[in-house]
Amino acid sequence: MPSFFLFPIFTAPNKIGKGSDYRSHHKRIRCTMKIRLNREQKVYFVSDFHLGTPDDDASRKREEKIVRWLGEIEEQAAAIFFVGDIFDFWFEYDKVIPKGFLRFLSKITAMRDKGIPLFFFTGNHDLWMKDYFTEELDIPVYHNPLSMEINSKRFLVGHGDGLGPGDRKYKLLKKLFSNRTCQWLFKWIHPDIGISLAHAWSKNSRISNDLKNENEFKGKENEWLYQYCLDIEKKMHFDYYVFGHRHLPLNLPLNDKSTYFNLGEWVNQCYYGEFDGITFHLRQYNGYAINNN
Repeated sequence: MPSFFLFPIFTAPNKIGKGSDYRSHHKRIRCTMKIRLNREQKVYFVSDFHLGTPDDDASRKREEKIVRWLGEIEEQAAAIFFVGDIFDFWFEYDKVIPKGFLRFLSKITAMRDKGIPLFFFTGNHDLWMKDYFTEELDIPVYHNPLSMEINSKRFLVGHGDGLGPGDRKYKLLKKLFSNRTCQWLFKWIHPDIGISLAHAWSKNSRISNDLKNENEFKGKENEWLYQYCLDIEKKMHFDYYVFGHRHLPLNLPLNDKSTYFNLGEWVNQCYYGEFDGITFHLRQYNGYAINNN
């Protein structure tokens, strides 16, 4: 258990009881923590910064905007969940991590030094995170969706890649990318070559998705994460399902008690989630002020 789980904001993590345990897509949902917010505290959720793309100049401007946003929310932040694809590519070699992102890394270091709890989830672009953030900054890194309770509201949070029906090609690729032997072989490629190959792959994937209009709403019946949430809700209840990956801010009720939110992305739109202890909101940040609409 990370050392920053401090009472009364956090209580010790525990597994969901046997009667409510549910396996979906070979991933076990666990209740990892309970958070009790003090007055005026908030919990924030954000995903898909994709730092490093499309080029160094654009990425640095986006990084500066992210740092400004973190500075604006940190006084009220009881916790911040970074829900995957924070980096457009991240691979931890034994002695090397990717170059860049110093402003962002410095900011989250300062926030940890202030005792603000931070949590990372891996996405499909940074699924090769290992122990760097945990060992250096005491930031836990999660690879699967996690359940949590905040002020008696139940949340299921994860990046969202490979969940739900369809997308069989990616699911096969993820098995390949997650294979320890493949990761061991990749790390023997010089970082200059390996990281360049990864960025080229990411760029081609993004162009392909743009051509297929992947970032447009397809209707509930074709939104795989929405269908995944419906499937989970049949087995166990959550008030809020919070995912990234889709690059499209969404607020879709599942029934009269549950809602699926997608956090969008920060390459163009800059959306994030905010829970004030009562209600979950999607907010937009324009770089200098928070839009509460």
